[in-house]
Amino acid sequence: MDLMEFLTVLLLTFSLVMILAGAFTAYFGSGKSRMIGVVLLVIGLIVGVVWGYLGYADMAGVEVDISEVIWVAFVNILAALIGALVAVGAFLLAIMKS
Repeated sequence: MDLMEFLTVLLLTFSLVMILAGAFTAYFGSGKSRMIGVVLLVIGLIVGVVWGYLGYADMAGVEVDISEVIWVAFVNILAALIGALVAVGAFLLAIMKS
């Protein structure tokens, strides 16, 4: 994986998590926390849209195939999440049984 693919996965994951955290905070928060959630949501959208646009633009002769990188990032994040949940489940099972 070269530097541009790494940056693409990094920034798209960042924007996805910011969008999810912002939506969650804006929906369930109240007062100041609701406004912070909206700000997080907007930041996530801006980063994702800007990087997605730049991925299709020619950046110093390097183009990133955004659709392939997004799919690989999605699969990697999903695998990491499943692995983390299984590990936490095994940990809780071991702690609860003792």
